[in-house]
Amino acid sequence: MKAWLLDKLGSIENLRLTDVPEPELNSGDVLLEVLYAALNPADRYLAEGAYPARPPMPHILGRDGVGTVLAVGAGVSGWQVGDHALIIRGPIGVDRAGTFAQRVAVPANCLAHVPAGWTLQQASCATLVYLTAWQALTQFGSLGRSVVLITGASGGVGVAATQLASAMGHHVVALSRSQHKAARLRTLGAAFTANPADPTWRKAVLAHLGSRHVDLAIDNIGGAGFSEMLHVMGMWGKISVVGRLAGPVPEFNTASLFFRRLRIGGVAVGSYTSDEARQVWRQVLETLAAGSHRPLVDAEFLFDQLPAAFETLAAGPMGKVLLRVK
Repeated sequence: MKAWLLDKLGSIENLRLTDVPEPELNSGDVLLEVLYAALNPADRYLAEGAYPARPPMPHILGRDGVGTVLAVGAGVSGWQVGDHALIIRGPIGVDRAGTFAQRVAVPANCLAHVPAGWTLQQASCATLVYLTAWQALTQFGSLGRSVVLITGASGGVGVAATQLASAMGHHVVALSRSQHKAARLRTLGAAFTANPADPTWRKAVLAHLGSRHVDLAIDNIGGAGFSEMLHVMGMWGKISVVGRLAGPVPEFNTASLFFRRLRIGGVAVGSYTSDEARQVWRQVLETLAAGSHRPLVDAEFLFDQLPAAFETLAAGPMGKVLLRVK
C-alpha cells in the first residue's frame, strides 16, 4: 500500500510517499481503508521533534480519519466489514502508524460510528479538535454562563471551541486577524470578535463587555499575545493553554497573575483514557446537536498533495484541512 513515511525527526520535509507493508491486524484491532484524514498542528510538532512522543522511525503521521472497515480482529464486537468508522483518540499517528496511509489498523476502543447526518469529510476531522476544545472548556470544572475568550479562533480548535462554548451558553469573544474569518466566527456563535493585531483590541473587548471581564481564556497561539490577553481577565479568571503557534511567551511576568488570582492550566487531550475519550465524545455530540453545529472544513487535498496541505495548515485555515486518501 501507499503511505507517507517520516524517515527521521526534524521537519515535515522528511516525509516521502512510498510503498509500505500492509498493517498487521492484531487482536482487538479493526483494519480501515482510509477515506479521509485530517491534519493537525501536532502532526507537524511531532515531525519536528517538538512533541513528547518518540515513535520508531520510519513513522506514519495522522491522528484523525474516517474509513471503511476491511477486517475485524479477534475479540472485537460491534463492527462489521463495510461499516464506516471514525477515529476518536489513541495511539494512532503517535505511537502507532497513522492515517496518512491507504490503510490503518486501529484499536476498536478508539473508534466510533459516523454521526447521523454528517458527511465523511466532517467525520474525518472532528474528534481531536472537539475533544481538545472540550477539555479546554471544562478542565477547571463547571463555569456556569461565562465570558470565554478564544485566541486563534479560526483554527481547528478555535472553531470547535467557539461552537461548543456558544452551545453551552457562554458569551464568546473570538480573536482573529482576518475580517472575513471574524464574520464567519460570528455566524458560528461568537458574540464579539476582535483583531489581535490592532493595538486597541483589549480596549475594544472591555468596552464590549462593560462591567464584565473574561472568565476563561482558551489560548491557541502563545507568543507575545499571551501577556496582552491577561489584561482582559477578570477575578478568578482561568486560562486553558492549548497551543503555541506564535512560539514561546517572552518575558512573562508572573506578578500579572497575583491580584486577580488567575489560574493557568495546560490542555493535553492525550491525558484522556479511551473510556474517557468516548464519554467526552458523546457529550460533544450532544452539545453540538443542541447548537446545530457541524465540523468546518476549509480545504481538501489529494493524497499525493500532503506537503501542500501542510502549507495551508501553516497559513491559518478557517477550520480543518483534509487529505482525501481514496
